[in-house]
Amino acid sequence: MRVLLLGAAGYLGRFVADRLLADPAVQLTALGRSDDADVRFDLSTGSPGALARFLDAVHPGVVINCAGAIRGTASELVRHNTVATATLCESLRRSSCRARLVHIGCAAEYGPTQSGSSVAEDALARPGGPYGVSKLAATELVLGSGLDAIVLRVFSPTGPATPAGSPLGRLADALRRAMQHGEAELKLGGLGVQRDFVDVRDVARAVHAATLSAAQGVINIGTGHAVRLRDAALSLARISGYTGALHELDGPPHGLPGPPSHVVPYPDGCGAWQQADVRTARDRLGWRSRIGLEESLADIWMEAACRM
Repeated sequence: MRVLLLGAAGYLGRFVADRLLADPAVQLTALGRSDDADVRFDLSTGSPGALARFLDAVHPGVVINCAGAIRGTASELVRHNTVATATLCESLRRSSCRARLVHIGCAAEYGPTQSGSSVAEDALARPGGPYGVSKLAATELVLGSGLDAIVLRVFSPTGPATPAGSPLGRLADALRRAMQHGEAELKLGGLGVQRDFVDVRDVARAVHAATLSAAQGVINIGTGHAVRLRDAALSLARISGYTGALHELDGPPHGLPGPPSHVVPYPDGCGAWQQADVRTARDRLGWRSRIGLEESLADIWMEAACRM
């Protein structure tokens, strides 16, 4: 099976590529903006016609879209997430390859949800920020494209190579600095939020499963269990061997007060709680998460410790 992977240089894309390369039945081609891509192409500025001609030449059976942006101005997010997806869908419609599309969505498309609830795929999507809006628009384009397509709505990916700007990445970096400087206490803000953290390697397994499945529509990818960021911080401190005191700053969920380097914001527009209903992934993909948060945190700390 020939697979075309878009966004292979990104956080999720790198692990998806590793997973696919481990499958001897897969012939992988990476397309993207980076120099490491097999083929250079920018979805946000390239023409559907040019991409369609490439698809006709390569003739993939599956196209996986991990490309996009998580930060930037509203116009940048729309360009890289929404316009880019529109270009991809149009190129697939023009192409004769009839490839299946596996598109990576995100939990920010749902927006704030009721505390204690598990959000299912049929929930009304009400994103609370520009990123979620741009991703929801991309999802709607995929679902309305008429293509053989599936959208994996990924919750909070974590584990190896977790971006430094993410909540768990910033926690690890704050602990690393505290240990380097011999700080006896660490003040952290924004630890009240609860998120469904799913290991990035499990996400890659879900993408692989989606390439082999006939399932269509939206499918949540998460663990089905929300974890308070405060509890993750305590676990990370224990894993790191930090013996100082952790003091939580009072304030709103996004951790606005306190020293900027020690604040752990979650500006995803999802409010204080988010937890996936993962029954559809189990029933239609035969997938469930395998890697626990403790293992993910240990991998995050191992990489942070290497910078000490």
